[in-house]
Amino acid sequence: MYLEDTIVASATPAGRGAVAIVRLSGPQAIEIARTLWHPRGDGGHIRARHLHLGEIRDLRTGRTLDRAMCVLIPGPRSLTGEDIAELHCHGGPYLVRRILALAAAEGARIAQPGEFSRRAFLNGRIDLTEAEAIADLIDARGASALNQSIAQLAGALAQRVKSMRRELIAIRAYLEAEIDFSEEEIDLPSRRAIATDIIALKESVSALHQSFARGRIIRQGARAAIIGKPNVGKSSILNLILGTERAIVTTIPGTTRDLIEESVDLEDYSLVLVDTAGIRDSSEEVERIGIGRARQAAEQADLLMPVFDASRPVEAEDVDVIELARGRMGIALLNKRDLPQQIGAGDLCRLGLTMPVLNFCARSGEGLSECREALVRVIEQLAGGDVGNEMVITRERHRDALERTLEALNAALEGMVGTTPPEIVAVEIAQASESLSSITGEVSNEDVLDTIFREFCIGK
Repeated sequence: MYLEDTIVASATPAGRGAVAIVRLSGPQAIEIARTLWHPRGDGGHIRARHLHLGEIRDLRTGRTLDRAMCVLIPGPRSLTGEDIAELHCHGGPYLVRRILALAAAEGARIAQPGEFSRRAFLNGRIDLTEAEAIADLIDARGASALNQSIAQLAGALAQRVKSMRRELIAIRAYLEAEIDFSEEEIDLPSRRAIATDIIALKESVSALHQSFARGRIIRQGARAAIIGKPNVGKSSILNLILGTERAIVTTIPGTTRDLIEESVDLEDYSLVLVDTAGIRDSSEEVERIGIGRARQAAEQADLLMPVFDASRPVEAEDVDVIELARGRMGIALLNKRDLPQQIGAGDLCRLGLTMPVLNFCARSGEGLSECREALVRVIEQLAGGDVGNEMVITRERHRDALERTLEALNAALEGMVGTTPPEIVAVEIAQASESLSSITGEVSNEDVLDTIFREFCIGK
């Protein structure tokens, strides 16, 4: 529900900093800011959308709290479509809390997460795809995610969706004309021609729907499970790639019992590395649970990093790991190259390993740069190569909406190639249009909005 009150929050992260921004939005925003903040040396004349220097004072004591800048932005040409005021003060946590408390005492309400962006959407300043792009921009883990967020914020996804919706409206117009003027001598497209238009639109919707797998990797990062038998060096490899001692490393088999996840940036992409328990038969209950989770992590990962000990002969556990990696994308590491060699890449390939094998030494770092480069190439393949200016969907909500659109288009197509009355086909086309509109928020409900804006940080 949209309450037409005035909200306030810090628009900068919590903690100490050089500058903090306290933002107000709503009908009393400018009045409250002018009550707390007093300009210096300009006779009180304040120009809208210009920063002015002044002082923030505690009205109860009359004492100056801070020397700060203030900008007043009257609506509707503002971030939220409402009057906005921002106080740019020094970034001490205590000072920010005092200013927020003073604003609240004057009638402002502390904002909920995403409430500023939500008001921008409700007032028509942005659509839902642009609102989501703001959150994605803040959370971007790499250049590819950043580029997609900027493109979506600029309206690329919204324009694509609106273009498809215009095609749906045209198809529905033909159907409505057939319904209303069926007995008139009017030159209307044949059912075959309309079916052809639906097929072309289906292909466009399907292409965007299928981009979700790539979009998810761009937005959230690819997941790579490091698998192998105990003591092959999985945890050491994790620490080496991360550049920090994240996992405990010992010579005791079975040290890693649970999954350890950490993210690392690789060029334009983010990679989520998952260190797993050693794959082997075990009678110890806790270790068996860890091994089960390791297998599950391997199944759910986007790519695998099987690790083998070059200083030991191939064992049954190695064959089990090769079987887990069969048909999967990734890179294999032949670790412990500093010790006398018992096996090579050819031995693993003869046993059925199909992915590239890199010589590696977690102790010395040999092969690390080659490993990182190979991982980037695999992620690029998963993401469909350099997407460039291609628009991809990155959220489950978009995928679900496009899936509903495809279902409605399939039903409409079946009706057009059969003998279904145009009235029924028009209903399916209307359903497809409504599903598309839910992506940009032309059709939405409170539950959807709550879910979307709950992900935002406070003050945004």
